[in-house]
Amino acid sequence: MTPGASGELADLSGRWRATPAEGDLAGRFLEPSFDDCDWADVDVPGHWRSTSELAGSDGPVLYRRQFALDACAAGRRRFVEFDGVFYQGDVWLDAGYLGATEGYFFPHSFEIGCNDGGENRRLARDHTLAVEVACPPQRDRTAKRLITGVFSHWDNLDPEWNPGGLWRPVRVVETGPVRIGRVRCVCTEATEERGRLALDLTLDPGDAPEPAPLPVRLTAQVRAATGQPGRGALLHTAKREIPLAGGDNHLTWVLDVDDPPRWWPWRLGEPAHLVEVEIVVEVDGEPSDRHELTTAFREVRMRRWQVTVNGEGLFVMGSNQGPTRMALADATPAELAGDIELARAANLDLVRVHAHVSRPETYAAADAAGMLLWQDFPLQWGYGLGLRRQAVRQARAMVDVLGHHPSVALWCAHNEPLAVALQPGEPVTARQAARFAASMFLPSWNKDVLDRSVARALSRADSSRPVDRYSGVLPGIGTFGTDTHWYFGWYHGELDGLSSIMRRVPRLARFVTEFGAQAVPDTHDFMEPGRWPDLDWEQLLHRHACQRRMFDRVVPPADHATFDGWRAATQEYQAALIQLQVEDLRRLKRAPTGGFCHFCFADGHPAVTWSVLDHARAPKLGFEALRAACRTVLPMIEPRAGLVHVVSEARLPLPGAVVDVEWDGRRLGRFTGDVPADGIAYVGRVSLDEPHGIAGDLVVTVEHERCGRVENTYTEAFRAALRAARSG
Repeated sequence: MTPGASGELADLSGRWRATPAEGDLAGRFLEPSFDDCDWADVDVPGHWRSTSELAGSDGPVLYRRQFALDACAAGRRRFVEFDGVFYQGDVWLDAGYLGATEGYFFPHSFEIGCNDGGENRRLARDHTLAVEVACPPQRDRTAKRLITGVFSHWDNLDPEWNPGGLWRPVRVVETGPVRIGRVRCVCTEATEERGRLALDLTLDPGDAPEPAPLPVRLTAQVRAATGQPGRGALLHTAKREIPLAGGDNHLTWVLDVDDPPRWWPWRLGEPAHLVEVEIVVEVDGEPSDRHELTTAFREVRMRRWQVTVNGEGLFVMGSNQGPTRMALADATPAELAGDIELARAANLDLVRVHAHVSRPETYAAADAAGMLLWQDFPLQWGYGLGLRRQAVRQARAMVDVLGHHPSVALWCAHNEPLAVALQPGEPVTARQAARFAASMFLPSWNKDVLDRSVARALSRADSSRPVDRYSGVLPGIGTFGTDTHWYFGWYHGELDGLSSIMRRVPRLARFVTEFGAQAVPDTHDFMEPGRWPDLDWEQLLHRHACQRRMFDRVVPPADHATFDGWRAATQEYQAALIQLQVEDLRRLKRAPTGGFCHFCFADGHPAVTWSVLDHARAPKLGFEALRAACRTVLPMIEPRAGLVHVVSEARLPLPGAVVDVEWDGRRLGRFTGDVPADGIAYVGRVSLDEPHGIAGDLVVTVEHERCGRVENTYTEAFRAALRAARSG
């Protein structure tokens, strides 16, 4: 049963019939007597391309499902609910038109009436539900019309893929005379003394009551979530009696809890303090509908890109994550939760849900793990005129769907709002470069109209969280810029260039949300390595993101006699870049850097990308480099000048910590001093001139009873990559 449903009558997930909408089928398929026996069987939830008969279709696709319902009692109401239609739908029941849907990540519902023996006889026992689903490809990628984010335009996914379909469950539910149509829940206060939940409700009594408004009673209870069957301790109960007019009734409700259990990111405290909220609406003393959700008490604030949670500062270390699977409906709950667990294993504080909205399992796993989420609205790159009203509506819906999750720490309205259609990794013409610069630095429809409206809608729907209007925009005319995307060592510059640009222009270092380099995965059969060196580079670029031109610049395939040798070299280079650039960012902790998001964490399909986990979740060397660089306490050597630091995200200081620097087993220096809580300490300097006969690893360690012994290793491969960058 979904939130908002008082009783599920029929689960309509499972086998449906489907076929492309060709000829006059769209006008005939909705009739109950229509014969669909030669149509394909498809799974719902699912994407139509997951069915072999529809694997090459871009739609529209017609869906049909027959089901039976018993008659319902007088005064009861029934609805058909679609948890997700990708992307637009038209819905008929027994040839009667119910309505249209638009937007893939939030539910749509339609009242279907009852066979109550009176005038309303729409529903007999046997029924036919028919849906036409459309998800047209976006041919002009500078002026897209669908709010589908990465699913319509992203180099990390196969551009030939189409995600269309009934990709989330479908059901029929029954309520009493008053239905809870919508609930938005956000935590607006979470001090040690008081927690406050702000509820925004829509109650639907159907037709206008006669002759007077309909009186109803609302009850809200807040309980400690146990994670097990059974109810936790009751924290708060509130009741309201209100009269309802006909049509939708909107009301706000504030629930206060004294001495609330507070939720924390895993690095700061205990994340398991979740609470359950139950809202029940009663008519004439009988329950009519209920809504249940899990939330928590916590506050997230951001000022000048410095993050605090419940008043505690946090230097945020994260990574971008696209869809767990390109066919997101096909991902198992274990896979969705597994990506959050792997992010925690990599010592990350934050996962950026990159330009899409994931499935509910992702957010529940993040809540339980104490993982912060940077939630993008599904806008990426350029969009056409006329999209603003739909985008604003869907932005509010995103807050309705996700606002109760304590893990969601920040909303972002648009990723890289640049109206360009570049092929990443390929040469750029002068005209393309000019258009890119204009989109970045000059006022535009995307940045100054669309994004302003979406950001305003997010802020009005949820004043408790920070909102980033757009990501990856440098300072220009009328803008001071936001978070930044830097690809030193890949698209531009050398892998050691990030530090210098950030020190010269500190504004560009406040929060870096993309950096990295591609690497070839160990699970690489899709690349046909037996053809080496004559791989199908064009196909690998188009379908699998592999940017041969960039590899020629940093790890040339021509320099390697075997595919495995080149694959290993790409992973060593990626690991070196991650280690160096994460450490550069950590050395600028709060001066001015508030955090970072590496690009990216795990692949959704077979590809050669910036990820540190491939589509099978096999780790590249970059995974260990990211995990090691994001440890709570980390000793570091600035390898250009031999400066030794220790950075700590721990809440307690490390007085009298001992730091050792060794090269190939020979000690270069030993230092003793204090490391402040949640701070960074300059330790000293060592000479990194390579002595004769030394070729092993360079190792720096810090030792203290509170952190144990923490070792940071700079391999020969790391130093070779750095030397190559300097000479380049």
